[in-house]
Amino acid sequence: MPGRPDVSVVVIGYNDAARLPRAVGSVLGQSLGAVEAVVVDDASTDGTGEVADELADEHPGRVRSVRLPVNSGGCGRPRNVGAEHARGRYVMFLDSDDLLDRHACLNLVAAAEETGADLVSGLCTRILLNTAYAPSKECHWYPWLYARRALFGSLHDKPDLLYDTLSTNKAYRREFLLDHGLRFVEGLHYEDLLFTAEAYLAADRTALIPHRVYNWFVEPKAVTAPSISNRRAELANFADRLEVHRRIDALFRLRGAYELKRAKDAKFVNHDLLLYLRELRDRDTVYRAGFLELAAAYLAELDARVFAEANPVPAIAAFLLRERDLTGALAAAEYGRGKRTELRSQLREQDGRIFWGTRRADSALARRVLDVTGLGLHQRPLRELSPANTVTCLAMRGGRAHIEGHVLNVLRRVPANAELSGTLELNDRRRPARVRRIPATVTHDGDRLRWRADFDPARRLRPFGFADPVWDVRFRLDVDGEEIVTRPGEGTGTGESTCPGESTGTGTGQTLEGVVLPVRPRLTRLAADGMRSYVTGAGHLAFKLEGAGRLTCATMAAVHWAAATPPGRGAWTRVRRLERSVLRTLTARKTKVAVFNRVLSRLPVRAGSVVFESQLGEQYSDNPKYIYRELRRTGVPVHAVWSYASSARGFPSDATLVKRGSWSYFLALARAQYWIDNQGFPDGLRKRRETTYIQTWHGSAFKTMGFDQPSIKSGTRGQRERLQRMVERYDCFLVRSEHDVGTLVKGMGVRAELLPVGYPRNDPLVTQGRDDPELAADVAALRDRLGLNDDGRRVVLYAPTFRSGPDGRPVRGLDPPVDPDRFVQELGDDLLLLVRPHYLSTVRLPPAVQGSMRNVGTVPDVTPLLLLADALVTDHSSIMFDYALLDRPMVFHLPEDVAFGRGYFDLTRHAPGPITRTEDELVAELSAFAAGGDPGAGRRRAFAERFGEHDQGTAARAVVDRFFRQGDPRGRAA
Repeated sequence: MPGRPDVSVVVIGYNDAARLPRAVGSVLGQSLGAVEAVVVDDASTDGTGEVADELADEHPGRVRSVRLPVNSGGCGRPRNVGAEHARGRYVMFLDSDDLLDRHACLNLVAAAEETGADLVSGLCTRILLNTAYAPSKECHWYPWLYARRALFGSLHDKPDLLYDTLSTNKAYRREFLLDHGLRFVEGLHYEDLLFTAEAYLAADRTALIPHRVYNWFVEPKAVTAPSISNRRAELANFADRLEVHRRIDALFRLRGAYELKRAKDAKFVNHDLLLYLRELRDRDTVYRAGFLELAAAYLAELDARVFAEANPVPAIAAFLLRERDLTGALAAAEYGRGKRTELRSQLREQDGRIFWGTRRADSALARRVLDVTGLGLHQRPLRELSPANTVTCLAMRGGRAHIEGHVLNVLRRVPANAELSGTLELNDRRRPARVRRIPATVTHDGDRLRWRADFDPARRLRPFGFADPVWDVRFRLDVDGEEIVTRPGEGTGTGESTCPGESTGTGTGQTLEGVVLPVRPRLTRLAADGMRSYVTGAGHLAFKLEGAGRLTCATMAAVHWAAATPPGRGAWTRVRRLERSVLRTLTARKTKVAVFNRVLSRLPVRAGSVVFESQLGEQYSDNPKYIYRELRRTGVPVHAVWSYASSARGFPSDATLVKRGSWSYFLALARAQYWIDNQGFPDGLRKRRETTYIQTWHGSAFKTMGFDQPSIKSGTRGQRERLQRMVERYDCFLVRSEHDVGTLVKGMGVRAELLPVGYPRNDPLVTQGRDDPELAADVAALRDRLGLNDDGRRVVLYAPTFRSGPDGRPVRGLDPPVDPDRFVQELGDDLLLLVRPHYLSTVRLPPAVQGSMRNVGTVPDVTPLLLLADALVTDHSSIMFDYALLDRPMVFHLPEDVAFGRGYFDLTRHAPGPITRTEDELVAELSAFAAGGDPGAGRRRAFAERFGEHDQGTAARAVVDRFFRQGDPRGRAA
């Protein structure tokens, strides 16, 4: 390589002769030509040094080899030595088992030259290498840091940089490293953390680029020469990490950077500590005791304010560790892990707030950290909590399997008079659809729901053998029709056992390991003769097929030996990949759409079949609901199908229910004569000519819609074409006013026939609910449920729309518009506030204010709530157009820190009620309303006439008459 290289990439390796050429190849293959590789061998014993020398000989001037005489035991020394030998203007680091992206050097150097940054960092991608049954998976390392290009003058400008302390996805100016004497600490693991923290602090400018620069290959089950990140089972590994953190702490203290230290400590709580806590179930008691001592000592050194700055649940885990409550810390660390959140700790109500754990929060710090009221766990549906299910007995008695356990009854949310039933399920892990269901009895026991199942495993469990070696266990609990799916497993220190003769101890009081259920595989006892229990890494009960007989053991040994040989392992891997590929293909949405368009849509249409859907299947509500009710009320003969997204609870029992996205769902859509929904059926489905699509929509327009939205205007052509395809399927579109025609219809590009009859959901608002016995019963039931029958206070409904935060990300949590304590003190005697968040949000209300504030977010249909409410508080939600029909007071709360845009008209000029910007202003307006005031009465009527001119209380009947009594206007009678 003539002249000085632009980049020197230091490649370090130890006993990695096989992979070293690949890593060096990723350096030589850089699109930036002036790049050299400095390979440092850490005294390998497998020939890695010789391979490095060969590479240097093959690529003179581009590859140089440096060999250490004695192994350093870590990454620090070889990186330092490599940096000393680097000649490039920039220095990078690469591990021998990883790869650089082809354009890594080009992109990093270009950003450095453009910005003058001392160090530039790019996106790192972790690649989980192929395991026994799954292909590789990729995930980006803190991708939110690299969403866009950025330049920071100081670490104080972006403390979140401390989340990415890798040294390998960065390029450093060589002079910058020399001027500041930046070197890796030697003799300790996790040297990256300290080196990168020092570099961030020293850099005058740090640049981030959104480009992928580094491929980090991860082998979770590596046994030979595991990487540092795979040595967390060694207590010394954790001790090294803490020592490095202590050195970073000293560095920040020396610089007086106390706020940065707390940011680093918050990252330690949110990330580093959780890595170890979430693996503790796999560790022995000696490791756990040593870990507790190390962690508690270090956490005691941290500023208590860190617990407020860290994420809530990791902060709880860290606080409980500091208090030496390992069981409680473990439960907190595991909460929110994976796809299904599992709550393994009981909650406690204290002083009107909700706290984590059962012990009383006495200190101010404990009250601050353990207070989880803001998480809304006390209001969340039970199925979303996924409470812990602890197995207390697993045994074989007289040829029958006996399994007992208990499900956590969080805050005793399940009352004693609830109707309970349960089903124990065992399913093939490789084929989850293969399930064996066993009925179980369930009884109420205060803080727990106890269950028990007895069965003959030889008769009830019939695995194939060989092909289905592992079976997972689930327990389905039905509480008054609401289904809760749990994973039975180990306890968290209850010390309870319900197996006669079992001794109590830690966990459940008996081990869940090693209990054998006799089974008869379909491939005979040569395949297996039992299922042995074990506990997964996540603490759940599972079973593995095994053989105890001599012939069975020999057969299984032969199968395992064949699978372990290269040809056998390769054949088995190919079969598994093929099977998974076929299953993914058959269940993929793309496949279902293709089959719908090419096959299902050729089936004959079922006359009178109607598919209803509301809010993408989330609810039985809105305009589709009231059209459905009108059809049932008038006795029109139709075959009604309702789609549901997650739970079928609350949907009509006299209709066919199909899960949204299932094969049954697509078949129903293909054979339907009518589609009726308020948002949009799946994109890509070509609606057949014989099907009439009645699009009811779900509100008049204030915010820009469709092609008028800035995101669509500035979006891709594909986004606009997708919207156009969806809208072109409409045959009929309901409108409420000429305002809708000029805004909503125009903005979405609707070309369908417009039906100016108003919204069916608003019929009861126009008629005030008269002559509707079913709705009257719904309203009465809701009043009774909310305890309003004997309550003389006036009801105010707070119903804002969904909005995004300053960073553009959706705001999921909703706080009431008035501080709960203030509302109770100043307004609670006269008003009751019902808080209904958008269906994509959740509300946070402390239980102490339940007497004055109620969460009604679980009420799917807003119409009964509107009829109950004496006044409405909203923002720019389209609910204002509906509530105006009742001619009742409205207040528009538009805080100054919430941007809502102008929309299709100026709300500040045309709002049919006062606008408030602050909490004080809102309290003043509500106080005036409580005293009998009614501002904006004249404007309300004008507003209703302008935006609801077609709402006459007959919309549902008009739709039914038009399409189901007189027949489709294009000649297709119902």
